[in-house]
Amino acid sequence: MQNRPSAAELLESLAELLEGTLLPALPPALHHRARVGANLARVLSREVALGPDADHREIELLAAVPDGDEQALWQALTEVVRADLAIAKPGYDSWEGE
Repeated sequence: MQNRPSAAELLESLAELLEGTLLPALPPALHHRARVGANLARVLSREVALGPDADHREIELLAAVPDGDEQALWQALTEVVRADLAIAKPGYDSWEGE
């Protein structure tokens, strides 16, 4: 049996509360802080949801790199960074360069 709501769902609810309910009621001087708090809650929500799989995949990727194979290392590190970006800044993980 799973407990509901999950930690990720609770964090997303907190973000929505901060942005949707509290932000409009706060004085303008506190708007930035409320938005930062909402963003932090969303990052943590994604970390809870995606972090364990990303950590496991990172270990697998780096363990599979043959010694001295710089191209394989680069490819593995690129995938690791993309997984980290999917948590920290969604959308940036799909950037292919200029």
